[in-house]
Amino acid sequence: MKVHHLNCGTMHPPGARLVCHVLLIETPNGLVLVDSGYGLGDIADPKRRVGPARRFVRPVFDADETAVRQVEKLGFRRDDVRHIVLTHFDADHIGGLSDFPDAQVHLTADEARGAVHSPSWRERIRYQKPQWEHGPKLVEHLPDGDKWRGFAAARELGMIAPGIVLIALPGHTRGHAAVAVDAGSRWILHAGDSFYHYGTLDGHSRVPASLSSMEAVIAYDGKKVRDNHARLAELHRQADADLMIVNAHDPVLYEKARASA
Repeated sequence: MKVHHLNCGTMHPPGARLVCHVLLIETPNGLVLVDSGYGLGDIADPKRRVGPARRFVRPVFDADETAVRQVEKLGFRRDDVRHIVLTHFDADHIGGLSDFPDAQVHLTADEARGAVHSPSWRERIRYQKPQWEHGPKLVEHLPDGDKWRGFAAARELGMIAPGIVLIALPGHTRGHAAVAVDAGSRWILHAGDSFYHYGTLDGHSRVPASLSSMEAVIAYDGKKVRDNHARLAELHRQADADLMIVNAHDPVLYEKARASA
């Protein structure tokens, strides 16, 4: 499967520059997105759709960065996107859903409960309901099957295409997930927001204090976040030639992925 690496939202929180790293996958069954970044609706009405968080993360809100515009620039139609696989339901990951209203949207059942069905009071504050008022076609999964490279709970999404695996990685949110994609010569592990900065993986590059603080404040379960850090860092140290680890927001990892695509 051919994988394109897209930045679907540049952000400028204090002391950092972040991207919204989205994967666009060409499969025999159509296009698949992993996350969707910010969308055209967010640009049109940021106060309602993104909420107070926009004042801290300070998104650029550039229409040319939206997934739909980048899909079209590559020569595809928006309805070629048949599936969107989400790491989680935060605004900077689902803002583009409304630009692909016919796509099936895949997420963990725990994330659907925390965001849509029965959110806690903290989750009601966290998530922005206007982003899904268009009625996306949610498909909920229980990634409780096979292990994947040491992660306890994973499920291949064979109904989309072979080689796309949803991996339970809760902590940042109740039902946060990573998504692994078989790109042929290697696997790409999109770890979502399970870590923010490549220093978490290599153990010696300094993680900006603003990002560490933001990660701690936003975390649904801080202990699970730290456990995820340890497992991902261990996987990074193994340096498997057939695996590339990326996340949602680190611009260094994003540029490396683009350069090696």
